Amino acid sequence: MRQRQTGITFIGWLFLLLPVAIVGYCVIRLTPVYLNSMKVSKALKETATEFSGDEQINPTTVRVSLEKRFDVDSIDFPDVKTVIIARDGQNWVLTSNYEDTVKLFKNISLLVQFDKSAVVE
Repeated sequence: MRQRQTGITFIGWLFLLLPVAIVGYCVIRLTPVYLNSMKVSKALKETATEFSGDEQINPTTVRVSLEKRFDVDSIDFPDVKTVIIARDGQNWVLTSNYEDTVKLFKNISLLVQFDKSAVVE
């Protein structure tokens, strides 16, 4: 009697590897977006610690300092003008809410929303 071969076929491999390849491609495309997000978060935190304990804080000086950090870290998106600098009780809060879109395929894109904030104490 003949034995039949057992194992996975080429079409089976395609069904297994195609989702892994798509997820890997998404990760590759999203990596720069998340690296930029970490730069923005770092710039907000460093600016907040720079002005901590300072009684003479105004939004203009904070924005100038933040703009210098964005220039040094080569952060082009989001713009410094979109960062909200507001007072919350005794503290100042730096907030950056923004969305970034990553094009995947022809008409398929990924939308990522970020909400970063830092408190000047």
